[in-house]
Amino acid sequence: MLECADGSLYTGIARDLDARIKTHNEGTGAKYTRGRLPVKLVYREVAKNRASASQREHEIKQMPRQSKLALLSS
Repeated sequence: MLECADGSLYTGIARDLDARIKTHNEGTGAKYTRGRLPVKLVYREVAKNRASASQREHEIKQMPRQSKLALLSS
């Protein structure tokens, strides 16, 4: 999970996390983050495969902001 410059949270999946954060901060990542630079990593989970990563991404995206913030502090 990334925190954007405006304080919003962005959730996504990546094989190479460092490279993905770099692309976001270069303005070539997701459209959502392009206007909210810079971004910084605030939370990560490791999944065993892409399917489980995508499923978990969906679960997190459905959470209200307060639940996401609670996840960050766990």
